[in-house]
Amino acid sequence: MTTVIHRPAGHSERATCLCPRTIGPGFVALIRASGTVALLARACSRAALLCGAAAMAALLCASPTPAATQTTPKVLLIGIDGVRPDVLAEVPTPNMDALAASGWYTAEARTTTPSVSGPSWSSMLTGVWPEKHGVTDNNFTGRDYDAWPSFLTRVEQERPALATFAALDWLPLAELEGGDPVLPPSVDTRVVLDGYDLGWAEADAELTAQAVRHLAIADPDAMFVYLGNPDETSHQHGSIGAEYRDAIALADRHVGMLIEAVRARPGYMNEDWLVLISTDHGRRADGGHGGDSLEEMTIFILASGSDTANWPPPGRAFIVDVAATALDHLGIGIDPGWELDGRPLGRPR
Repeated sequence: MTTVIHRPAGHSERATCLCPRTIGPGFVALIRASGTVALLARACSRAALLCGAAAMAALLCASPTPAATQTTPKVLLIGIDGVRPDVLAEVPTPNMDALAASGWYTAEARTTTPSVSGPSWSSMLTGVWPEKHGVTDNNFTGRDYDAWPSFLTRVEQERPALATFAALDWLPLAELEGGDPVLPPSVDTRVVLDGYDLGWAEADAELTAQAVRHLAIADPDAMFVYLGNPDETSHQHGSIGAEYRDAIALADRHVGMLIEAVRARPGYMNEDWLVLISTDHGRRADGGHGGDSLEEMTIFILASGSDTANWPPPGRAFIVDVAATALDHLGIGIDPGWELDGRPLGRPR
């Protein structure tokens, strides 16, 4: 089933805190030590203000269910467009911080060259570099998703009984002339909106609401949710200032809604969810990107799940590792014949 939506709809937003910590100032700090980035917990004297009550924090930050009861592996990949890791570290993001504090996080991963959305999202979703999938700009000319499909398409091909879902508001990921996009109609359920038409904050809120509803009424196994507002806000204002930071904070609230919906599922105690959150590229101080500077090429990758705290240290990580990690968690063996460039992040490298 494919659901295509191009209309705004009424929605309500609420901030959701999963744990009384944050990557933002005063709680969890990102620091550089010997060339690596570490998450350090600081004092949480304002924890109650963030989460409202200790009971809520205890509920949402409870220890994972013993592995023996987590019989069904599932993946939620959340892609937030155009987020600089160093700016992310300065923004109050309690939901992502809670996931990072108990999971796996790197702020020193690398994206594609060029650092542009078309090739970068293609590499995150397919697990191969632009030299293979053929996308080198936002025109998507030269794409070859038949040979190098997205991880959701791989799921459909290898395990058709699994249910796939995608929600996005940047149309080229789901609609292109002259051939299938990286997220084609073969994905079981697609929510496709136009952020330029609806407004990016509004579109992100609506597709988040649709994903939350899907988690409540359906049984998805592999999900991708794209949030485009931070990137477009930075472009619009030509900066990485207050408007951009507010857009990142709003994306974190959407992350919180999605995580709460996952944990509210009736079968959650028997599900083994891996949550992956990443971005396609960084950006310059003027809001632009596409070059090979560290500010443009550096991205973050966050992983949260039953055993992510025991994963090997980040080391070298790349955008192409995301798709391989999702497939590995779902129990889909990576065929050497696929010639993926990415490697599962939870495995020794």
